[in-house]
Amino acid sequence: MSRKGAAEYINEFLYFVIRTDKSREGAFIYCSGVNLSLFLPITKGRHGLGSNPAMRGLQQVNHAVMALALSNGAVPKAVKENECAGISPTNDSWYTERLLIENASGSFSEEVINYAVINLLKKIAKACMLQDIVLPDKLLEPEKLEVFIKDMCDKYGRQS
Repeated sequence: MSRKGAAEYINEFLYFVIRTDKSREGAFIYCSGVNLSLFLPITKGRHGLGSNPAMRGLQQVNHAVMALALSNGAVPKAVKENECAGISPTNDSWYTERLLIENASGSFSEEVINYAVINLLKKIAKACMLQDIVLPDKLLEPEKLEVFIKDMCDKYGRQS
């Protein structure tokens, strides 16, 4: 955490960043993204008419983040401004989303990061039908999770 209530989790596969909103008192900008290119080894050919499992997983996680915000007395709102530009660490194809979250507690950011990272992986693995995979149940450091996901893509990408 760099500033009060701010948090970030970034690697080459995904990111979740919560920043204080400079233009709104007591508000945060929640930025999330998933690297569609790097997840391709496990998502390619594993979805029909629906969306990419990594994209859909991020959408589902973000809906849950909105519900979490509401349950904690905060107010999530969709925003069109791109205050999240420049976060993605690569020039690959990223799917991104952003929210404005007003009236969130200081601990909300850490709670969201922990929830979002772990649950995004669970949703992707489930949608890709990776039955025998053992996912981390605790948040790993971003670099360690990046290695875990690379290994997952190497192992399960060959099975598609």
